[in-house]
Amino acid sequence: MAQRRPWPFLEAQKVLDTVLRKDPPDEVILETGFGPSGLPHVGTFGEVARTTFVRRALAELSDVPTRLIAFSDDMDGLRKVPLNVPNREMLEPHLGRPLSSIPDPFGETGSYSAYMNRKLEEFLAAFQFEVDFRSSTAMYRGGVFDEALLRVLHHADEIAGIVAPTLGQELRADWSPFFPICESCGRVYTTVVTATHPDRGTLEYRCDGEFEGVRGCGHHAETTVTGGAVKVGWKVDWALRWFALGVHYEMYGKDLIESANLSKRICKVLGGRPPVGLFYEMFLDEGGQKISKKIGKGVTVDTWIRYAPIESLLLFMYQNPRKAKRLHYEVIPQHVDEVLKHLRAYPDQDADERQWNPLWYFHEAGDAPEPYRSPLDYSLIRNLVACLGTDDLEIVLASLRRYDPEIDRDRARVEALVRGAIAFDQDLVAPQRCYRTPGAAEAALLEELARRIEAEPADDVDTLQSLAFDLAREHEWNPRDLFRLFYEVLLGQRQGPRLGPFIQIVGQREMAERLREAIARAPRA
Repeated sequence: MAQRRPWPFLEAQKVLDTVLRKDPPDEVILETGFGPSGLPHVGTFGEVARTTFVRRALAELSDVPTRLIAFSDDMDGLRKVPLNVPNREMLEPHLGRPLSSIPDPFGETGSYSAYMNRKLEEFLAAFQFEVDFRSSTAMYRGGVFDEALLRVLHHADEIAGIVAPTLGQELRADWSPFFPICESCGRVYTTVVTATHPDRGTLEYRCDGEFEGVRGCGHHAETTVTGGAVKVGWKVDWALRWFALGVHYEMYGKDLIESANLSKRICKVLGGRPPVGLFYEMFLDEGGQKISKKIGKGVTVDTWIRYAPIESLLLFMYQNPRKAKRLHYEVIPQHVDEVLKHLRAYPDQDADERQWNPLWYFHEAGDAPEPYRSPLDYSLIRNLVACLGTDDLEIVLASLRRYDPEIDRDRARVEALVRGAIAFDQDLVAPQRCYRTPGAAEAALLEELARRIEAEPADDVDTLQSLAFDLAREHEWNPRDLFRLFYEVLLGQRQGPRLGPFIQIVGQREMAERLREAIARAPRA
């Protein structure tokens, strides 16, 4: 029985089996979609990252070139005015018009979507994703979709037969795969198709519908379906893209499974072969609820990389795409420490073992991540920052050298970890910190622990670790309760690092002084 391979290789094998072995194309096209009604978000990052992992595996299995298209649906109409853009009142009159045909509220580019598209390209370039950017407007107006649009026109009834059963009864009568763009008012969601003429490649429409309180202008006309005069609804548009661009692979969220299945059927009607696909699960907040980009809850890409290296976010995206994952700030430290573990292991792994190391997918073929040899992890650094109460990089580094005298061999990465830990503590931990005020007996126990830490002659982590255990036994305390008391009084949190290394990294005298300061921080009854 063949050994199971990591999921990107399983996806790449699906492409190999369904595309490359039957009728090999000159290149394999992978695609991700972007809705430019808002700025790129963590979901955009995740979809491009995961597709890139599959592309990396595919390059290992085949010599056929690959290309990743990042497609912006900028012919879509403006459905609502976003809350996070300036000059919102300027956009109100443009509801229902294509995003590429309305002004840029930021005043920096020629249109709303031009600004968002630019941000997308900058966003992807910043993380060194290699993509071929495509604009829906350019594809429609440039004639790339013309042949496919004419096929949609000729098969409109068959396509309607696929889509209509998924619609409410009130929508079925007037449903059409086409959204004409009104020649008079420029809106796309207030037009209704009244007749089609496949022999002429045209359709007739009237602009008298209503959208978000905006009424159509009443114009009626006959127009061609080519050259950007119309667009198609997005389920049809998805199939249109697959057919016209020859897409072989695309991922999509679990909430789009039904839409993907419809689009695959429509793609076959057009004469195309639907791409291989993988549906992924949604991101959840700390309460287990689906994260909504409209509400804006959850971690953004910018905030994640403020606190942690980009590899940790890539690792989050790599792990279990078919499993719903909670995306909140507390998952960041554990993913950083996992990255550090994988970095330490990488140099000693052979080619097969590296394909099971997530870091292999984060780099181009032949490239390897910078090694990390230090025993320091992010959790220990975070707790040190909390204990020292400083944002001075050099002070933190000086303490870290007690634990790792060869810290300079990994200086750049350790500095980045320290800066992230300082930001994490200032932004997220310090405002929530809740220090425990010890009772008299508890204070006496901690004072005795401080005395023993200061007096212990052996600078050995195991000996230092045993101090708390010995003290707990002598006073008939559960060691776990003593550790919790220590962390709640010193750090304002219920858990912390292993005590021995923590004392060593802070320094015995320094730790004793800080513990005494913490004991005296608040008055006791």
